[in-house]
Order: sequence, then structure tokens, then C-alpha cells
Amino acid sequence: MSIIRALRNRPFIFFTIILLIKGALAWFVVFDDGPSWETIVTEIPFFWIIFCLIEWFASKRKFLYYMAVNLVITFLYFAVLMYYKYYGIIVTYHALNQADKVTQVGESTYSLMDPYYLLIFVDIIIIGMFMVRPKTIAKLKSIGMNKRINRRLLSGAFVLSVALCIFSIWPNHASMNELKKAEGMGILNYEVYTIFADSTQEEELIDQKDITQDAINQLKGIKDPAAPAYFGADKGKNLIIIQMESFQNFLIDLKIDGKEITPNVNKLARENFHYDNFYTNVGAGTTSDAEFTVNTSLYVPQHEPAIQHYADKALPSLPKLLGDAGYNTATFHTNEISFWNRTELYKALGWQKYYDKKFYGDDDHVAFSASDEVLFDKTLPVLKEMDQNSQPFYAMVISQSAHHPFNIPERKYKMELPERYEGTFVGDYIRSQNYADWALGQFVDQLKASGLWDNSVVLFYGDHQGVSLYALDNKEKDLMHEILGRDYGYTDMFNIPLILHAPGVTYPDKIQQMGAEIDVMPTVANLLGVSMANQIHFGQDLLNQDTNLVPMRHFLPTGSFINDTRVFLPGISYEDGTNYSVFDNSESATGTTEQQYDNALKLLNMSDSYVKQLPDKDEKIGPADGSLDPQ
Repeated sequence: MSIIRALRNRPFIFFTIILLIKGALAWFVVFDDGPSWETIVTEIPFFWIIFCLIEWFASKRKFLYYMAVNLVITFLYFAVLMYYKYYGIIVTYHALNQADKVTQVGESTYSLMDPYYLLIFVDIIIIGMFMVRPKTIAKLKSIGMNKRINRRLLSGAFVLSVALCIFSIWPNHASMNELKKAEGMGILNYEVYTIFADSTQEEELIDQKDITQDAINQLKGIKDPAAPAYFGADKGKNLIIIQMESFQNFLIDLKIDGKEITPNVNKLARENFHYDNFYTNVGAGTTSDAEFTVNTSLYVPQHEPAIQHYADKALPSLPKLLGDAGYNTATFHTNEISFWNRTELYKALGWQKYYDKKFYGDDDHVAFSASDEVLFDKTLPVLKEMDQNSQPFYAMVISQSAHHPFNIPERKYKMELPERYEGTFVGDYIRSQNYADWALGQFVDQLKASGLWDNSVVLFYGDHQGVSLYALDNKEKDLMHEILGRDYGYTDMFNIPLILHAPGVTYPDKIQQMGAEIDVMPTVANLLGVSMANQIHFGQDLLNQDTNLVPMRHFLPTGSFINDTRVFLPGISYEDGTNYSVFDNSESATGTTEQQYDNALKLLNMSDSYVKQLPDKDEKIGPADGSLDPQ
């Protein structure tokens, strides 16, 4: 039977089979157990609800309606595949707010696509080829005209399908783990449930008077010291924060066939405080989320980048805090300020000046804009000039050349890869970070030669993961096993370095104490002698605390957190969750408590509640409150 005859006689059955195959492909990629009978029970009823409506109400052009449904669901499954490959979670309607970024990071997006994903469009291509013939179009228009499904049978199928969807959704709606929830409900049911749940369930806000620093500290299991160590040890010195694109901790001291990959960062780590057990806090906004978290000591929102969700708020921030203490503040990024809505974020954070693509140009283009060499070469004279003022300065410098998918141009190669790494994602990552390390090394040498190094607190940290566990094929997993001496896992993926140079305070030391990006602000404020007693913060001073609790968002299921020794991922609830050692990623039945799980969720709710109740930013009340001076 030809495809046209199948479409003409039984479109209900034809499109059910086609969409079930596509659903099975999505399940194969996303869920550990892949497609099963559960796939049929959860996905087919959703198709049938729509198909029954088509059969019931459409007397003409049924093919058009079937094909429209096929197209929409196909693109939804495709989005699920692509989103999972990077973020490790199921895409929802919230991601529509980021759709315009896909074209701006096109190479990064396309690199996530395995060729077999395109099989999901085969039927559409084949039908499209037939449709270029006028006779075929006429036949397709007549689909369903003479073939009517028995109304009683149709009604029974509709009622049964609705019942099965409800039966799939309801028992799983309380699960904290979004992947488990989607697997239990079915992908399409989960998408609809998310829209319905968000529109009908309002988040319970914690009253502003109950959001206190003592309440936060109690949930984290810490207590602020009466006389914190190192308070004001570097008072009056500059602050330079260097955010390293996609830099993960496993790179430090890594050698491949005897070749040191990041010699300059290795040297920094050996000569200063190197926090070896430090983690990213980012969500959907990745790099911009790192900027937000480091400068606010607040958690990112659950579904959207902070720059979209929080940029209209008058955010308490490190630039404002230091600005009020007499610092000049500026942020440096070679891309356009409009990218990722930084225009509004920088106003909300209270930066006094920004330097973007207009300042750096685009002559030596790498990834999205001018290279790290250009970034550092043009930034240094500005820092020297700022250092001539009587006031100290705070500068945040954001690198970007080693950006996913790590395809740096050949002219930037600073090393030869072993043959087994050539043409692989892991190899491209290694090579791009080797170049980024080289450029950073030039900058550090210039800071030292200029005297800025000795007169500044300088922090280096990776903004987020580069090697996504969800995107690795078997060959690349083998390469990561070779690098680590064991399987690459969650703890490795989110482990980024923090290297702290504080004159008179730091010395060569690898520190195992757990920390995260949210801890940067209180740590540097203490060193600079700027009190945070009157500013809510969810991070902690790493120089004065020895225990920590960090909730995770977006890249891991809701309810995930990190404590001093474990990364915890929930199952349907805490009881069936999994603990991973922060030291070797090994699984363990112990190491976390349900109280920590509950406290992590409360911390996220408290942070969300705090930001939502902040006043809107006022762009007219002076530089320290949100206006910007472009350079």
C-alpha cells in the first residue's frame, strides 16, 4: 500500500504509528530505560485525543489538520532532544523566551544535534515530496471525505484517552524530579501539565519580614562569627574578578601524553588559594547567570535566565555595595551588551560603566566576538587608568573564546592534540581551553608587571560546565575516563575552580572546603572590609565557614543540592534519591539527610520570595542605583 493510500484510508492509524516512533526516539535519548510499553500507554492517548477531535469536527481538509499536528509534535520532540543534550532536563514552554538566542548561538546549538535526530523529519520530507504533484494534493484534500469512523467508537476512544492521560498525570504530579515526572506522565502529558500547573498554582511567597540573614544561616547550618577572620585584610585594594568561559576544575594539572594543558592556571592554583571543591550555580542563562549569582549572592530562577526574570528589580549587588564604599566599578565583555539582555541586567546590578563590542571591535573574531587576546590587551590600559584615581576599583572581566562548541580558528591553536582526540568534542574543548589559558597567562603577567597584581584582590573562576555529561557519545566518554581515571559524572561536570589571590592573606594551598559561585560576594566583601550585615545574601564567606549547603537548579532535578561531601539528586522524592561523592563521583547510600533536602528547597523558595518582593529598579537615581555609562 502506498503512503498516499495509507494516508487516505487510515490517517488516524498512520499518524499514530508515525508519532509513536518519534516519541520512542525521544524516550531513547532522554530516559535511562528508553522506550517501553509505558511509552505506548502515555504517548498514544495524547495523540488520540487530538485525532478524535479532528475526526469528530473536520469534514474537509483532514489531512491538513493531521499534518499540522504531526508538525507541531515533531518539532516538540526535536526540541526535547536538543534541549536535553545540553541542559539535561525536559524542555518546557518557558524556553520560548530564549528562542531568539538560538540564531545568535547557532553553531553552539547545531553542534548538539546527532545526525540520527533528523530521522524524526523523514515522514514530513517524504510527504512533502509527494505534495509537489497536483494530483497528490487533490487526493490528500479528499482524505477522510468518504471514510468516517464510527461515532460511538470515536467517543469511546476519546473518553478512554482522556482517562489514560489523567491516570498518567495524577500519580506523578507530586514528584520533585522533572525527568521522573515526565517519564511517569509521558513527554506530551508533561508539557501540558506544566502549562496548566504554572497557570493554576501560585508559588507561596515567604513574607518579607521572615526573610532574615539568621533564617538563611540556620537553613544552611552556619553561624556568622562575631569577629570574622581577615575582615578588611585587603581594605582599600582593587578587586578584579575574571570569569573564565566553560573552565572546569579537572583541567588543572591535567597532562595528556605529558603535555600540560593549562600551565598558567596551574601556576595560579599552585601559588594561591585553590578551592578544589567549588561548584557552578548557573541555570538557563549560563554565563550571564554566573555574573548574576557572583554579584548578588542570590540563586537563579528555576526556569528562565536571571537577566530575563530579575532584571527589572532593584537588586542588592556587589557593584552597588562597593560603589557605596567609594569604589569605581566597570564590567568588560567583548560581545554586544544587548546579548542576553545585559543592558537591563547591568542597570539592575548597578554597574557604573561597561565595555562591550563597541569598545573592543570585532577584528580578531573568535566564537561570538573579539578574542580573549583582544579582551585582555584592551582591558589592561583601562584598569591602569582606573588605578590612577584616588578611589579603588572593582572590575569584572568576562572571557568568551573557549565557548561551546569550542571550535576556535586554526590560527589560535597553541598545542597539537594526540590523534585520538582530533575531531572529538573533548579534544576541541581541551584545545580551546589551552588557548584561553595562554591568553590569560599574558594578562596575568601584565597585571604583575603593572603593579596591579600586588594592589588587588584577584579571583579566577569558571562560569559553568563545558563538557556536558548529557552530550557525550561513547568515544568521548572513553576519553574522559582516560583523563580522570574513572567515569565522568555529575560532580565532575559542575566542579569549577576558584582561585583566590589576596595580598597578605593567600599562600600556596589547595582547599577542599566546598563552595559555590554564590559564595564569592560575601568572601570578597570580608577581605575588603565592607560589611554585609545589612544585606541579605545566600552565600557565605569561605574564609570564615567550614560547612556548606548549596541548592542546585535547572541542570539537575528540583531538590538537588551539594553539601560538604555529596551531590544529591532526588528520585520521585528524597527517599529514592542518589548521593554522589564530590571527590570521585562514586554512588553512596549515605552522606545527606532529608533535613538538608528540605532546607535546600526552602532556601530556593526564600531567595525567589526575596527577589520578587524587591522594588522595581529606578534608572533615574544615579549610577550606583542602576544607570550605565557606556564606553
